[in-house]
Amino acid sequence: MDEVRDIKNLQELVEIIDQAKGHLSPDFLIIILGPTASGKTRLAVNLAKMMDAEIISADSRQVYKKLDIGTGKDLSEYHSIPYHLIDIVEPTGQYDVQQFKEDFDAAYKKINTLGKMAILCGGTGSYIQSILQENRYSKIPRDRELQEKFSKLSTEDLKDEIRKKLIPQDFQIDWKNHKRLVRALEILNYLDKNRIPVPTGPLIKNYLIFGLNPTAVDRRAKIDLRLANRMEEGFIDEVKSLINEGVSHEALQWFGLEYKYASYYLLGKIDEEEFLKKLRTEIHRYAKRQMTYFRKMEKDGIKINWIKWV
Repeated sequence: MDEVRDIKNLQELVEIIDQAKGHLSPDFLIIILGPTASGKTRLAVNLAKMMDAEIISADSRQVYKKLDIGTGKDLSEYHSIPYHLIDIVEPTGQYDVQQFKEDFDAAYKKINTLGKMAILCGGTGSYIQSILQENRYSKIPRDRELQEKFSKLSTEDLKDEIRKKLIPQDFQIDWKNHKRLVRALEILNYLDKNRIPVPTGPLIKNYLIFGLNPTAVDRRAKIDLRLANRMEEGFIDEVKSLINEGVSHEALQWFGLEYKYASYYLLGKIDEEEFLKKLRTEIHRYAKRQMTYFRKMEKDGIKINWIKWV
């Protein structure tokens, strides 16, 4: 990872962007990424105000309606800044990286048509990378019946089934993530009878990425504070409301993190103390996984300008 540069005010950031305009196309994309609770939204909004820009979210859970407190939408932070790809899917539906690419493309073109700059802001690294470097496997269609069937398998059973398949050399598998193992088995199942889709190239070729990189101590403190605030804001009541509206515990657990452990708590599988303890631990682990993914993006050739927003 490159050295982290302290940015003391927005004007410094704007000057860096202005310098980049000399060698990038006029419609280049600004990207702000970082781990959870690092202040991405606040920075993106402040920058958008200065540059007359609109914000596109790159958050795999904020696309869902009514998942507000747990996903940290904080829509009040946007003020008058237009935003895209938030609250676009019912909580009973499912959203994936291919759908994100289509929705991003539509939003990005709309913003360009208005003559404004676009800022992509979020912490879902796979979504961000999908528009910068094409993954030909992401084009393989979803099979809901297979997904439902595979999702019932344990992590170890999924691994066993995957190992029985012919795995292409460039097909990367996240062996630690149950949801991604389900998708990997679905893809390999498709490849048993079909060819790999032909790549068409990345959606975005001109971009400038700023990565927020708080210290581990600061990151943990912010996560703990935000979790406490979310509990006070009524997160458990939000989850109860979702259940009353027909969202299943299975779906809540699929959303992960806050919703997964809230489901366990409301089902009586864990008490309140264990709920908060496990959730805090898992969010810290999630933030570390985010940083690991961003480092992977760098190894894949994606340049990230790391900044310390002070």
